[in-house]
Parts: sequence; C-alpha cells; structure tokens
Amino acid sequence: MSIKLSRKKIWMGVSFVLIVALFTCLYNGLMASAATREAYEKLKLFSDVLDIVEKNYVEEVKTEDLIYGSIKGMLETLDPHSSFMTPDDFKELQVETKGVFSGIGIEITLKDGVLTVVSPIEGTPAYKAGLKAGDRILKIDGKTTKNMSLTEAVKKLRGPRGTKVTISILREGWAEVKDFALVRDVIPIHSVKHKTLEEGYGYVRIINFQDKTSQDLKSALDDLEQQNKPLKGLILDLRNNPGGLLDQAVKVADEFIEEGIVVYTDGRIKSQNVRFTAHEGEKPHPYPIIVLVNEGSASASEIVAGALQDHKKAIILGAQTFGKGSVQTVIPLDDGSGLRLTTARYYTPGGRSIQAKGITPDIIVASQFNLHGEEMKKIKILREKDLDHHIKNDREEAGPETQPDIGEEVEKPDTDKDKKDDKAAGATLEEDIQLNRALQILKSWEIFSKVKVK
Repeated sequence: MSIKLSRKKIWMGVSFVLIVALFTCLYNGLMASAATREAYEKLKLFSDVLDIVEKNYVEEVKTEDLIYGSIKGMLETLDPHSSFMTPDDFKELQVETKGVFSGIGIEITLKDGVLTVVSPIEGTPAYKAGLKAGDRILKIDGKTTKNMSLTEAVKKLRGPRGTKVTISILREGWAEVKDFALVRDVIPIHSVKHKTLEEGYGYVRIINFQDKTSQDLKSALDDLEQQNKPLKGLILDLRNNPGGLLDQAVKVADEFIEEGIVVYTDGRIKSQNVRFTAHEGEKPHPYPIIVLVNEGSASASEIVAGALQDHKKAIILGAQTFGKGSVQTVIPLDDGSGLRLTTARYYTPGGRSIQAKGITPDIIVASQFNLHGEEMKKIKILREKDLDHHIKNDREEAGPETQPDIGEEVEKPDTDKDKKDDKAAGATLEEDIQLNRALQILKSWEIFSKVKVK
C-alpha cells in the first residue's frame, strides 16, 4: 500500500514539474514573441525614416553612408568603448595590433563630446611635441572636430610617413588655442624598453600591450638578470600605458605569478565568463618588484597592476589609475566591417572591479604636471568615470580621485619648463619623483631584509 502511494506521489510530482515547465516555455515564448514584435515595429520605423531621407533630403546621399552612420550612432549610446568600424577602419585596427602604421602617436577618446588626448605614445611625434593627457583637440587640419567620431579622427590623424598634420589644442590653464604642426612617422611597435638604473636595480617600461609584449618582457628580464648578478629589485613602469591586448596582459602578469587567478571576466552570456590562471614559470624572479602607475594607466595595464597587487607580488606606487574595467570583443562582419563591442567586465583576482574607479596604489605619489599656482588648481584629471555613457562599477561606489595620504609628494617648483616638457614621467631618475621614490624603497627593502628582529 505504502509503495503504491509513493508511486502516485512521484507521478503527481513529475506531472507538476512538466506543467510548470510547459507554462514557463509558453510564457517565455510569449515574451520572446512580444519582444520580437516590438523590434520589428522599431525596425519598420527605421526603414520608414531611411526611405524619407533618401527621397527627400536636400542632396542625394548614399544608402551605405546612412546605414553606417545609424549603426555608429546606435553603438555610441552604449558606452565610450563600443564602436562600429567601416571596412577601412577594421583594417586599421588589425594593422594597429599586428603591424606597422604611421601617424602622430596618441591615444584619444571623446570626453563631453570633445576629442581628448588620453596619452601620447612614448617616442612618437606627439610625445616629442609635448602633447599631454587631457589636451582637447578642437581642429585637425583646420576642420572642427565637433561631432567627429573617434574613427574619423583616427583616420585624419594617420597618414603616410613624412606627411604633415596640424592639430589645434586647448589645454587646461591656457587662455587660447595653440596649433601643433606634426610630421607623421612610423609608430614604434616595440612596446618594452629596459635599462639598469643603478647596479643591481632594473627598470622595465611597457608602453602598451601588443602581440609580442610578453615575449619582449622575457627578453628584457633575461638581459637585466644577466647584467646584474644578483638583481636586487625591479621597477615595472606602466604609467601612461593605455592598454591593448588582454592575452598579453595576462601573460605579463603570469611572468611574476606562479599560480591562481590572474584576472576573470563576467558577461551577460556564459561564453564571456572566463578565468585566466597563472602557470608555474620556467624561471623565477626572486626579487622585490614595484609597479609604477598613473592617471594614464588604463585597461590591460590595470589588469597587470591589480593582479600583482592582489597576489602581493609587487608594491603599486604612483597615482590612481584611469579605471577602464570593461572587455571589448572585436566581431568581424560579412561586408568587411566590424564591431568593437563591450561584452564583459573584468575583475582582479580578489574580485575587485576597477571600472570607473581604477587601481589605488599602495603608496600614493602624485604625478608631476608643469603647472603652478592657479593653473595647478584648475587642472582636471581625465578618467573613465568622466566619459559620457561610461559603465557603472557593479561592485561598489566609484571612489574619489587620488586619495592623498602621508605618502603623497608635493609638486616641485620648476623653473626650466621647456626642458621638463621634453621629458615626461619616467625620462630620468633625477627629475622623476615617482621613479626616484620607487628606487629608494627598493634600496631600503634590501637594508631592512638584513635586519634581524628578535
């Protein structure tokens, strides 16, 4: 009897589950149908407007231009990093990450609708001319940049080596616009530089993250470790590094981390949820490391700094970073064009999102700016949270900008402005406060490691 009752209960349970599943499917189907109907209605509206423009606009316009423009506008409403690339733009992107291109060498973005410099790339015409992060580009070759898209601006700034382009710049503290006439050059593809600062202390600068960055880093470390036996400390400089390829950032961090998560990404679809883990390296690097960061350290450079900070493999020194914590997937389309679409957020091994917040250094040492008095008070640092439509931080409230603490340096008086303009952060040990502080800490590290505490 009891067995028959149990079977009855089982069948009732199964029937209940099937009924719930059936209603769930019907409900989801109805919701999907409603969403599809709404989408078709809106597409009909788009088609109607396209038809009206084609037939009635004051001048004849190409259908392709109208559709491309519409797609660009659609993506610009999402976030500052999603964009549509025409076939020409898409080819440029592939060249930028894999080959040689010529231009003036700046990373740009749109801030409040104004074309703005994120950072000049070291060694390029823009860097040598003294362009700075936060400079607003109002004109390119006399044409206003108002309503100009990022891809249009990049296209105008690039060109054959040796050709000239003039950009009109307005900088915080300037009363008027200044023109910079620049000669385009081949932008260097080597993203890693290194040198011995003092005997026993190495310095590696990563300018951005390209195809061969991790390979070049290994070569740089081998060279420094051969030159200095033993190497007592390393400074890894990620300042004004705007980012680049995610896989290269993971490999760079992996060089110093032996196990555990380097970074992980979470998106709306499962395929975007990826855990990148470290592997035991071929060669250990048994010396203290200090990572330099500043306002221009963004995206991939923040991944490296965050991973080394969470694994306690390095001390982070400098200023609060840019705060770009989103991942863009490049999706090729059938006509040769492409999408750069934000598909996930990334998180440090400790679960922190740096989106619109950035990496807070363990030791804060303010960046140097060649401004004084009232000019210095007016300066506004550009970060992710200042960009239109930026994605919010989903883990916590975005914090204030650089948090001054007892470790913050005061701006040094500078009477030789032109000389300093030619040497941005990292140029020389004598003039670079952040680099100098890092070296002093490494030296102190060695001294304290010899002290015996009972």
